[in-house]
Amino acid sequence: MKKETTLKTVIISVTLLGISIALYFLSGYSYLFFHSFAEIFSVIIACGIFMIAWNSKNISKNNYLMFIGITYLFIAYFDLLHTLSYKGMSIFTEYGANLPTQLWIIPRYLEGISLAAAPFFLTRKVSFKFVMFFYFILSVGLTVLVFLGYFPVCYIESTVYTGLTSFKKISEYIISVILICAVIFHIRKYKFFDKKIFILMIASIILTIFSEILFTFYISVYGLSNFFGHLFKVFSFFLIYKCVIETCLQKPFSVIFHNLKINEEKLVNALKNIKTLHGLIPICAWCKKIRDDKGYWKQIEVYVREHSEADFSHGICPDCEKKLYPELTGRK
Repeated sequence: MKKETTLKTVIISVTLLGISIALYFLSGYSYLFFHSFAEIFSVIIACGIFMIAWNSKNISKNNYLMFIGITYLFIAYFDLLHTLSYKGMSIFTEYGANLPTQLWIIPRYLEGISLAAAPFFLTRKVSFKFVMFFYFILSVGLTVLVFLGYFPVCYIESTVYTGLTSFKKISEYIISVILICAVIFHIRKYKFFDKKIFILMIASIILTIFSEILFTFYISVYGLSNFFGHLFKVFSFFLIYKCVIETCLQKPFSVIFHNLKINEEKLVNALKNIKTLHGLIPICAWCKKIRDDKGYWKQIEVYVREHSEADFSHGICPDCEKKLYPELTGRK
């Protein structure tokens, strides 16, 4: 098993290295072709995540997976717009390089916030229709703001200055902080994950953080920093593919059985914590106090409360009422 795992790791590493070299030479030949390939790859993966999550929702009953799937559908939408508006595509020519930069920063915010929020749905139910409707309205609103010119400027092209705006750079750092929070939130919920899924998800988020940091450096949209930023994005989406699509296709019930195992452990721990009374209990024949294991005599209600889930509400029985308070019962 270990040899098989090691072999798979080596194959994946060699594959990623080969992809990196191929994409580097591709970017040298035609950067626009490289960019289109990298972004379309991400769009396909994101749409695949949604389709797998949506079609397995009745089987897996996994709110985390469903939430991730819905969010990546809208991330794919903005990434596709970003690809079509990129400098050199000659589709949205009147907007310049600012439009694709704006359409880059929006899905990165969506991705960061969604990944940070996703772990909370591991133990909470979510209305899929509400999430879908919310992201749809949000996406339409952001698209309108961008194309009407109300979204903050992210890239300036002028004779005085050409490059990223402060909003764009600060946003990348904010997104990086959000993604770091996403890593922390996932670590806190690690027991709900299959080990392989957890490692792949954390690695994907970390690569996304590196990608965001690289996108704070570039000046030209065809620059080297831009290339490595897209390369890390490709790798992060590849790991998302390994985490969600491949795992769900090859092991469609692994998530279910993992959840059952967690519930079983919770049940076992709960049964261990149930307090029961058994065996001979030494009790005083006169005052009714009980001797505990350490030799101390305790009131019966105190002893029972400590050794069971029962509690007491005090009152007085009719016989004791007649004996102690005869004036209340009519006896003189």
